[in-house]
Amino acid sequence: MRNTKKWIHKNRAVLLLTVLVLTGTVINACTQVGNASNAPQTHPPVTSEVTSLKAPQDAKQLEGPLDTKELETFADGIFADAMKKYNTVGSNFAVVSNGKVLLSKGYGYADRENKIPVDSSTVFQIGSVTKQFTALAAMQLVDKGKIDLHHDIQEYLGGMKVPNKTGKKLTMYDLLTYTSGFDKPDILSGSKPEYVKQFYPMKEALEANMPTIVRPPGEAYTYDNFGFTLAGYAVGQVAGTSYAQYMEDNIFKPLGMNSTNVRFKPELLSKMAAHYDPKGKLIPLEGFIPTDRPSGGMVSNADDMVKYLMMHLNKGTYKGKQILSAKSIDQMHTYQVFPDKDYPVTTIGFEGYFKEKMNGQHVVIKGGNVTGHSSLIVLLPEKNTAFYMSYNNDSMMSLDVYEEFMNHYYPRKEAAPKPSYSAISEQQAKDYVGLYQNTRLGSMRTLVSYSNGKLVTETGDLGKSTLKMIHPLLFEDESGNKVAFQKNGAGKITYFYYMALPHYVGYAQKLNMNAKFTDVPAGSKYASYIQNLHALKIMDGKTATRFNPNGTLTQGEFSALLIHAHGWESMPDTIEPNKKQMLSGVPNYNSNSPITREMAAVMIQNLRQAEPGSKKVTLRGESDAWAVKAITTLVSQGIMDPDTKINPDGSINFRSKQLLKRQEASALLDLAFDYYTLPIAKR
Repeated sequence: MRNTKKWIHKNRAVLLLTVLVLTGTVINACTQVGNASNAPQTHPPVTSEVTSLKAPQDAKQLEGPLDTKELETFADGIFADAMKKYNTVGSNFAVVSNGKVLLSKGYGYADRENKIPVDSSTVFQIGSVTKQFTALAAMQLVDKGKIDLHHDIQEYLGGMKVPNKTGKKLTMYDLLTYTSGFDKPDILSGSKPEYVKQFYPMKEALEANMPTIVRPPGEAYTYDNFGFTLAGYAVGQVAGTSYAQYMEDNIFKPLGMNSTNVRFKPELLSKMAAHYDPKGKLIPLEGFIPTDRPSGGMVSNADDMVKYLMMHLNKGTYKGKQILSAKSIDQMHTYQVFPDKDYPVTTIGFEGYFKEKMNGQHVVIKGGNVTGHSSLIVLLPEKNTAFYMSYNNDSMMSLDVYEEFMNHYYPRKEAAPKPSYSAISEQQAKDYVGLYQNTRLGSMRTLVSYSNGKLVTETGDLGKSTLKMIHPLLFEDESGNKVAFQKNGAGKITYFYYMALPHYVGYAQKLNMNAKFTDVPAGSKYASYIQNLHALKIMDGKTATRFNPNGTLTQGEFSALLIHAHGWESMPDTIEPNKKQMLSGVPNYNSNSPITREMAAVMIQNLRQAEPGSKKVTLRGESDAWAVKAITTLVSQGIMDPDTKINPDGSINFRSKQLLKRQEASALLDLAFDYYTLPIAKR
């Protein structure tokens, strides 16, 4: 593959995965390469005079934000640079420390077209920061003895059934720590403008889209939107009211959060910031299914969020009102899930990504993105300090601000000690070697192999990394990113957690490659492709023991396999756009007719969107004109079955008119989608 294409796929994946880490929502804007230098620039900030200067570096080392004027000067410089870098139209920023609001300031425009500035009353969608509120609601019911974190969640669902293949109960604790084990954690992550004015009940949405528990709950971290929606539903069931009403009565009203809600109330819409994509284009507000979304549906503003942050820092109390017990607050601030003892992932409701940015401090964060809005809350409980920010595009700007804030106010006092490494023997490496699949993003798979005393990972277009062993379950790549492996009770490696984008969104599970098909000889050129697709649960055998490698497929059967291989079938809003794209330019599609090789090539290329390779390929034999470009492009990238060979002169007989065999389909799909795919943007 050409370097340009590789770079594009790397950067598009990083942009999308950053959003997925922070929110779990499908953000079509983030499928674009975010080069703000070519995008229309926003107007200067209106609510403050800002110059494009770097944050001041004082000779004396700071220990937290103490001086309001210094903090404002720091924030002005950081936001001037960050908003320019990410082409952000408007943002707010609020900092609380030691029971006081040190700063609450707006930058840029809430509505660029109407010249309305951002201020502390500007309402933003806060995306997955909502999860933190849902966790707090559940913990309130724990305080009241109405929920036990470790009881079967079925006790709290009012009769709703959750399919479970593991034999281990699912608990509220599992839901709130992202360890539910669901096979489709994003099945309720869609959003569309038309959903804004329609009401979709939570119960019906859950029952119509119920995933299955396929991994023992509590075993593996996976960023989980469905799990938090189910937790919110349980809150309403236990409290005897709706989730929305519970949140208003027990959190928003007691805290005086008058501009915060889980619904788009008219008075809040009138104060809401406009939405923009990463290029600065105005885009519409999108609603959700269900309408009340415990995983990411809230709106709020800086005036309200500072109250919430102060409650957290004051052990659950705000202005004399006990919102949550000190014990439960401590649980929410204490890390619960560790892929390695020194590397935390989640608390109850908060997260701890990017440990290297914490500078040795105890930090808990929660970010959120929806289409056109982003938010982040950062708490340092031991320093009695926190900040909140929202802005009106879905970009990585919040992470830049977080890093600058930590480096300025809580710089690392001493360099982190460099680890020592040990060689791993080829015999030891056998436990690790194999194919792994990300538990959230099924289309992202990683091959782990061995080379010269080290492990090597390869994740499609993201390329290879070499891992040096720190200890038998912790490794480090060339960039210093840690990779923690997990063993099961029998001592077998079952997962790894790669602490780098785009892997952050979940553990990767080692796949069982022991399928035994009696009609696929071990020496078959197709055996590895068939094994891979079977292990990935993309393509099963015709029976438990027979694959029928020379059998054919209907166009409908191949379409279903292709959508599954592409990896986005678990996100309902992407299915129809992907199907439409898949069939673009395909004449006379009939789901019941057998599929030819040339039709399969066009459908694959419509989703793969590969670029032609450097070597020119010409076709011999008969091929329809509408299929030629797709065939030659795929072949030039090496996406062809092992019985198809390129001649020295660059010519090839693709056997376009022949019916596609099942073994050929396995090879084409495995080769085409052995990389991180991106969804077709919603039209």
